Amino acid sequence: MEEPGLGRDPKAKKRRVVIPSWTYDEEAERLQKKYSGNKIRTTKYTLLSFIPKNLFEQLHRLANIYFLFLAALNFVPIVNAFQPEIAVIPIVLVMSVTAVKDLWEDQRKRKSDRQINNLLCDTYDRRQRGYVERRWADVCVGDVVRLCCNEIIPADMVLLHSSDPNGICYIETANLDGETNLKQRQVVQDLPQQGSEFTPENFSSRIECENPNNDLRRFRGYMEHPNKVRVGLHSENLLLRSCTVRNTETVTGIVVYAGHETKAMQNNSGPRYKRSKLERRLNVDVLWSVVLLLLMCLTAAVGHGVWLSRLKDPVFMIPDDTDPALAGFYMFWTMIIVLQVLIPVSLYVSIEIVKLGQIYFIQNDLDLYNARLDSGVQCRALNITEDLGQIQYLFSDKTGTLTENRMLFRRCTVAGTEYPHHENGQDSEALPGQLGDIVTPACPGSSPGSPPRWTSLCMCVFVPQECAVVPDVQLQRKLSALSTPLCPPLKHDTAELSHILDFFLALAVCNTVVVSSPSQPRHMVQMPVARTPLRSLEEMKALLQKLSLPRFSLSPSQNTDSPPGLTRRLAPPHTPTSTTPSPIPTHTPSPSSTPMPIHRGAWGKDEELADEDSVEEEDDDEEEELLYEAESPDEAALVQAARAYGFTLLGRSPEQLLVVLPGTGPLSVPLLHLLPFDSTRKRMSVVVRHPLTGQVVVYTKGADNVIMELTTLGDDSCSREIMERTQQHLDDYAREGLRTLCVAKRVLDEAEYEPWLKRHAFAETSIENREELLLDSAQRLENNLTLLGATGIVDRLQEEVPETIEALQRAGIKVWVLTGDKQETAINIACACKLLRPTDRLLTEACEARLCELQRDISTITERGLSDSSMGVSEGDAVISGFTLVIDGRTLDFALHEDLQKNFLDLTSGCRSVICCRSTPLQKSQVVRLIGDSLGVMTLAIGDGANDVSMIQVADVGVGISGQEGMQAVMSSDFAISRFKHLRKLLLVHGHWCYTRLANMILYFFYKNVMYVNLLFWFQFFCGFSGSTMTNSWVLIFFNLLFTSVPPLLYGVMDKDVSASTLLSLPQLYKAGQNCEAYLPSTFWLTILDAFYQSLICFFIPYCAYAGSDVGLLSFGSPINGSALLIILLHQVIESRTLTWLHAVVLLASAGFYYAFVLVFSVTCVTCNSPTNLYGVETKLMSEPLYYCVCVLTTVLALLPRVLCRALLNSICPSDLVKAQKLDRSLLEQYWATIHQWKENKLDRQKLKSKHVPQTLSVNADVPHSVDCSQEPISVLS
Repeated sequence: MEEPGLGRDPKAKKRRVVIPSWTYDEEAERLQKKYSGNKIRTTKYTLLSFIPKNLFEQLHRLANIYFLFLAALNFVPIVNAFQPEIAVIPIVLVMSVTAVKDLWEDQRKRKSDRQINNLLCDTYDRRQRGYVERRWADVCVGDVVRLCCNEIIPADMVLLHSSDPNGICYIETANLDGETNLKQRQVVQDLPQQGSEFTPENFSSRIECENPNNDLRRFRGYMEHPNKVRVGLHSENLLLRSCTVRNTETVTGIVVYAGHETKAMQNNSGPRYKRSKLERRLNVDVLWSVVLLLLMCLTAAVGHGVWLSRLKDPVFMIPDDTDPALAGFYMFWTMIIVLQVLIPVSLYVSIEIVKLGQIYFIQNDLDLYNARLDSGVQCRALNITEDLGQIQYLFSDKTGTLTENRMLFRRCTVAGTEYPHHENGQDSEALPGQLGDIVTPACPGSSPGSPPRWTSLCMCVFVPQECAVVPDVQLQRKLSALSTPLCPPLKHDTAELSHILDFFLALAVCNTVVVSSPSQPRHMVQMPVARTPLRSLEEMKALLQKLSLPRFSLSPSQNTDSPPGLTRRLAPPHTPTSTTPSPIPTHTPSPSSTPMPIHRGAWGKDEELADEDSVEEEDDDEEEELLYEAESPDEAALVQAARAYGFTLLGRSPEQLLVVLPGTGPLSVPLLHLLPFDSTRKRMSVVVRHPLTGQVVVYTKGADNVIMELTTLGDDSCSREIMERTQQHLDDYAREGLRTLCVAKRVLDEAEYEPWLKRHAFAETSIENREELLLDSAQRLENNLTLLGATGIVDRLQEEVPETIEALQRAGIKVWVLTGDKQETAINIACACKLLRPTDRLLTEACEARLCELQRDISTITERGLSDSSMGVSEGDAVISGFTLVIDGRTLDFALHEDLQKNFLDLTSGCRSVICCRSTPLQKSQVVRLIGDSLGVMTLAIGDGANDVSMIQVADVGVGISGQEGMQAVMSSDFAISRFKHLRKLLLVHGHWCYTRLANMILYFFYKNVMYVNLLFWFQFFCGFSGSTMTNSWVLIFFNLLFTSVPPLLYGVMDKDVSASTLLSLPQLYKAGQNCEAYLPSTFWLTILDAFYQSLICFFIPYCAYAGSDVGLLSFGSPINGSALLIILLHQVIESRTLTWLHAVVLLASAGFYYAFVLVFSVTCVTCNSPTNLYGVETKLMSEPLYYCVCVLTTVLALLPRVLCRALLNSICPSDLVKAQKLDRSLLEQYWATIHQWKENKLDRQKLKSKHVPQTLSVNADVPHSVDCSQEPISVLS
């Protein structure tokens, strides 16, 4: 039987129907059985499935399959090399350790699941007709759940009722996305019973929504009432599992997704895993080791067959009819078993241990700790630490990454008139660049002698709001007509004043700011009762009516920046008030904390003219602080600016806003719709009914280029002149490094509004293609706009950003900035952070031909002598030129096209840096993927917001900054830091150390395994390639597994080839990791050759010493094993750059463990190594001086060539790392002097190589507003 309403719909499989559980019918029962229960299980194993499932998972590793195969092969009598039970020990030990670790982790998850499933919540029971306590695991889809404040939500529920009279509740989503700020949710539109107790029996609506998915920010569906009326459901109606109810007494909801179908569980994908570049190289060398093993075994097999064929009835062999060729085939598999340790079985486990140790030291570095946020660096990906030392391209966001994302209102332009706010600029420059506890001085309107206020909260930025905006004197004078009851006749152009009113009203209402106050629960501000205004409401209406008629002449005191007649005829015609009911807004995005205390601001001094009694009565209210919870710092800055001019936002509900206008008390502004910001439209809008005129008005703010395109020009030249002057002001703001936004409006007739409302309601209730329909609906409304003005907001650079970028560029890392800001703003920021140098050439382009032309210009200059080294940094008086490409989003679309990608890559490869402005999140990820895949380079992406998540995930290494835009970037990153400056030490120091340590440790593992295995191989030439060994099988198995396994771990975690201070002072040392100098193919094969040489010495010197004697087989092998142990341990001492008492303890303990083991084995073992007898062998040999002479001589001769070659190479042509190591060993007083001299020598060599760029090259001809980076843009930004 098909579900009603779905059987006929071809898209029904993409939907689900939710019916209240108390509706007892066949459909409800069938649906409840179909949907998942609320019980969760995150464990991998059960009691019965643990052993087979864990074995199956571990056998996905080829190394485990290889050793398991060898262990099984040793049980075959005809090819076994030693006791079968001994051959099983290595693989059993390694797999057992892994299994115990997996079991421990699984038990932790099982305990957590049990606790969560046993949590209790109040669920409505239809039999008892009331709420009963029920375990989370017993909750089903369709159940109605009631929650109280601070309770955790058990499942994804649609909000049906809230104790808040406005139908609002607040949730904290820290368990989902790490964000500690609260999100606002609202009851489904048009639901009755608000304000009274919710009665589930009276709820008989059905819900149809999309199937479960992992999109936390999207929920599409509708609720169909019994009268067939459909109401759209949005993400604002959905309470997500694992979130916490805050600041709301009770909420009631109906479960739509339960258990593993909830969005929280859909997003539970476990830890991130990436394969590092070094790991990929390691896998190749493991394959080479397999090839080497096969060659050695093939040699032994052929040798054994030839040896047998040449024997004529030997008396020392048992007669056997086996053919020599078949015997050679058997010997091939025997040698595979004997030489199995050539493949390092413990290497992968050792790498995991070393990386954990490296992460421990990174996370405990005090230089990477932020005291204000009480947080250090977070390593979220555990297996790519070495990639930090090989980065070649760095892609950075600008806002919040290079800058503070702490917005301060600086300037504005309204109706073509610019208001510079000079005093505000001086105050903002005086504000501290550091965040933290901020003490704000007393402001106008505060009582003399009152103590300064301060706010401080971890993980939230509290901006000093009382004095953050100093009103512009001229703008304040123009608005004073509305704030002073005894004002003189109007002296200003009424049309201009109308624009100013609309401009600041738009700043106050076109946002998602949520208001609360310290005297009330957070986010729970109630709409206050309107006080008696300074002017009557009738006077205000009459004044606005006058302002709509442009019949007054310009005032002589008008700002001289405004041309005559420029601000005339701007007010829209009056539309009669409509009685259309106000629907609930469609979207209210989640806020982020930015508190703002409220006071009269610029209007405080005007209150002195009012009656003293009324002023005293209002003082208490005005002194109360309001906390503005803003979605972004931009919104907080704009609302703050509006408040400074008397346009104060006092409260918000889903249906209305409470706003104070100059000269009035609180006015209710009906909120009809809210069209949220998205990266496609690059703007947001609100549809309100004007509180005074009753008109339906659309207020829009967004990117200046987008708003300008949507603005219509009037029939006269006035509007055109306004747009031209506004554009000129915007360009000036951008050159100063300010973030720009345009503000516009549109007045709708009822005849226009009603059809749009119907179309928008249809889009809201659609499940399929809802986003596309809502986008189309918004675009239909946001056109034919009237430009009101624009704002300029300053965003300060973080501390030490210029020094960090300069160090990274000197390290050979190409830095790209990907931002959504204007080109001029991006260039100014680039100059301030030293990404763009005064001697750099700016390259811009707008078409395919321009791309090719610029690429040819760069190629010509490069061929004429501009080397990469000369395009680096300029030091001293040297003039070193380079190229910087500036490209906008529209051109980037063409450049990313498949036909133009090669030209784009050729062009950017010749540039020292690239700035991508007006870029979208999708373009950011496409650029990162293109560079990484096409050039084969290591990429790092760093950002702080949700718009940076895509490029962070695409890059080889993703770094998130815990800034002002939530925690989405951090949750998606591999590493998380709190400040951009921390990237310097993370890469140049920890990245270098991690790569060098791990690369050297891997080479050491290959060396010691090949060296020891070759001892067994050389012995085959003296035993007829019979697979015999000169040592007992216990020592053979434990030599690499236990006796020599711990020193490499210490080596990989603690070795420091160069000190941190030297690495920071000389960033060019980082290039060693970029060039993979520590682990090149040549380095690998030289290590293998050295292992072969040392094995020859280690075998043949004891062979010559004991030749002709009567020593037995095991007695001959004892000095070989002892010498091999000393050689391998001392080889690590030679390679180590850091030797401490801990190294000495570990090395001595390893040697002591070996000798203790063999001695105990020698005096206790009689039959444990059948058929040979070990009893007394080691004790007898160690009592003879020849044993020690052989060990010492062998060790010296084996290590002497490596020591001599290293000394000779470091003396004749030392590398930069060797020079840096010598600096570390130099005396302290000579340290900085030597570094200074080295820099000068480097600079002199660059001068000899470099050639000056011809000044006649015209590559900047099409830049409309070039920036002289030799000026001082930093003064604006830092």
